[in-house]
Amino acid sequence: MRIITKEHALSIAKKLKAEICQRGNRPHDIAMVFHEGRCIATLGIRRGSQKDLGHDHIPRDLHLGPHKARLLAQCPLSRDGWIEIMKQKALA
Repeated sequence: MRIITKEHALSIAKKLKAEICQRGNRPHDIAMVFHEGRCIATLGIRRGSQKDLGHDHIPRDLHLGPHKARLLAQCPLSRDGWIEIMKQKALA
């Protein structure tokens, strides 16, 4: 299985319309995903210049398996589709 990279993480954050909070000198930014005024997921995005470093925590942060997280990054899974998954899990 291929890893989720920084590029994938940024793509996911953009697709989910996450609000990204930069945290000073910390090595990660935090992307917060809101639905109906409530934060339903957060994920850390490494700031380092090595874009190929893994973000293997993202599937867990988004309550998805690795395959669905990659689909989210690569477009077949939409924000609305992800929200539906979250609703089925009673997380949204």
